[in-house]
Amino acid sequence: MDYKTIRITREDGYAVVVLNRPHEMNALSREMKTELVDCFSVLETDDAVRAVILTGGDYFFSAGMDLKEMAALGDEEIDDYFGLIASYLQKIFAFRKPVIAAVGGIALGGGFNLATVCDLIVASESAIFGHPELKFGLNPLFNPINRLVGTAKAKEITMLGEPIGAMEALRIGLVNKVAPPDRFMEEARVMARELAARPPRAVEAVKRISEVAPFLDKSSALGYEFEMSALLYSRAERKECMRRFLEELKQKKKK
Repeated sequence: MDYKTIRITREDGYAVVVLNRPHEMNALSREMKTELVDCFSVLETDDAVRAVILTGGDYFFSAGMDLKEMAALGDEEIDDYFGLIASYLQKIFAFRKPVIAAVGGIALGGGFNLATVCDLIVASESAIFGHPELKFGLNPLFNPINRLVGTAKAKEITMLGEPIGAMEALRIGLVNKVAPPDRFMEEARVMARELAARPPRAVEAVKRISEVAPFLDKSSALGYEFEMSALLYSRAERKECMRRFLEELKQKKKK
């Protein structure tokens, strides 16, 4: 995969996707969004890739949308432009495999949105999140934040646009883990390796459950989870995993 605005490396069981417009602080251009759609489409069909880390590097995740590009938009281009934004965010949000955002430095506006459509977020202690869109007369995406931190806090974040440091992001449940600047990528890699070692169909099922169950009533949510459990139980993947676990347990008892 040869791209101009992103880089992809493949590790044992997972891939690392790096936003690569350093001189523009990884501002999200049309080309970058198009390449992300293509990249995640390819990775989704690659059985050797069981998880993905999405990062912008050590100093910034993404400064947001490319404002120069947006300012130059003609009225006839607006629908297609925002359609592309919806398309690339939906591609990552609906990706069948777990996606970990590894955030170093700033994640503002569209960059913040990009992080919040991932499944897990590992932040450097230097990370700063923020939604300054209202200052430009634009709509910050409310729903991805609301799903993570709840309505009251999501209103505060999107309406006031105050920057959020890494430790505050951890406190309010916006991110999953915070690590020193020289360790946050390794923490993301540890997560990716753990996920890659899990049965892939079971991981996919848990991801699907996490997106569906919160919108159901308690009885329907419980029924949905048991339906998924029964489906997973019938798979050969589950049988092999249980066989290995019982064999390992037997070996430990012999020692």
